[in-house]
Amino acid sequence: MIDVLLGLQWGDEGKGKIVDVLAPQYQVVARFQGGPNAGHTLEFNGLKHVLHQIPSGIFRDDILNIIGNGVVLDPIVFKKEIDGLAKYNLSLTQNLQISRKASIIIPTHRLLDAAYEQAKGESKIGSTLRGIGPTYQDKVARLGLRVGDVESPNFRAKYDKLVAIHKVILDQNNFDYSSVLPQAEAEFFGAVEFMKEFQLSDSEYAINDAIQSGKKILAEGAQGSLLDIDFGSYPFVTSSSTMTAGACTGLGVAPRQIGEVFGIFKAYCTRVGSGPFPTELSDETGERIRAEGREFGATTGRPRRCGWLDLPALKYAIMINGVTQLVMMKVDVLNIFDEIKVCTHYELPDGSTTEQMPYDLCDTAVTPIYKSFKGWQTDLTNMRSFEEVPAELADYVYFLEDVLGLPINFISTSPDREAIIHRRAVIA
Repeated sequence: MIDVLLGLQWGDEGKGKIVDVLAPQYQVVARFQGGPNAGHTLEFNGLKHVLHQIPSGIFRDDILNIIGNGVVLDPIVFKKEIDGLAKYNLSLTQNLQISRKASIIIPTHRLLDAAYEQAKGESKIGSTLRGIGPTYQDKVARLGLRVGDVESPNFRAKYDKLVAIHKVILDQNNFDYSSVLPQAEAEFFGAVEFMKEFQLSDSEYAINDAIQSGKKILAEGAQGSLLDIDFGSYPFVTSSSTMTAGACTGLGVAPRQIGEVFGIFKAYCTRVGSGPFPTELSDETGERIRAEGREFGATTGRPRRCGWLDLPALKYAIMINGVTQLVMMKVDVLNIFDEIKVCTHYELPDGSTTEQMPYDLCDTAVTPIYKSFKGWQTDLTNMRSFEEVPAELADYVYFLEDVLGLPINFISTSPDREAIIHRRAVIA
């Protein structure tokens, strides 16, 4: 069986930490979608490290890490990530595999991303400008390059053919690339040669062989459920399937192989970039959450928009993912508040209320209806047992479990890997 771990909000839920916490119980950790637009932060032994494309099990030498076929891989970013890991003395060429079917981000993909975003003007979606969207576009259009292509003697010809198509589009958008492309290409081809030193594999076989041999596998998602290309707040979404179903297509495993689904959410909400955000707090409270939670993008550095927890959105994400257990992150950020609010329903323009996500949050003005809770105003950092937590936090957790219909099995109390409360056994 393969367990899935994914975010239930607009990303930045803290997935990297939980993969790192759960990793010792697995023999394989595999990324199934996204690319360098992801930023999974891990903190341990006084160190902080951000991973973008490499699975978060990489710090455990006894775990095989796989970059799956659903990922879009930037060789330049990959090389920089590997260089950044050098100080940890990890066995990277032995415990890291890259799917030959993963799509490659080339320099002109990043230029196209910038050109498209520039052309949108005020309607821009807040892209990370990492070339993610254009790479997935080429994949769907059957034009793209894949990791396995770098082993072909015709790779340069394939590359040049794709770049020629991109240049036509860039010219049509009056986007000047002449001054930056030569240097970017030199860096790209150097990174491609570097990438070829690693295990390029038919990873769907590796994963299914691991399943057949009884190994435990954890599929690691990027971004969040509300950014899913089909079920997110379209068009302000990412370009891949961030759902449990995406683990099947992004790794090459059958749906019947899915076991536990860990759904991760913050005790509040954040969002980076444009798009609807019903519970956003554009006031002092929102600023306090941002400052206390250090809410700045791990990939872009952009300040995150902050707001109270949104239960209609959370219930929606739980439903379409088939979540079996919950992980609540960053409850410590709310330590400073004497009152905490949770959105339980939306009021629609006609005055009616609903617990469902509207088809189009962009065009449907919803007003959040809140329930208030007394804050706990207690430092949680050193608490490792649920019996230690303040009664106010326990009440908050019990309320959420009742409404969501699922157990919250982990509660994170600070960024460090050790600062987490385990409430129940989690793996069958």
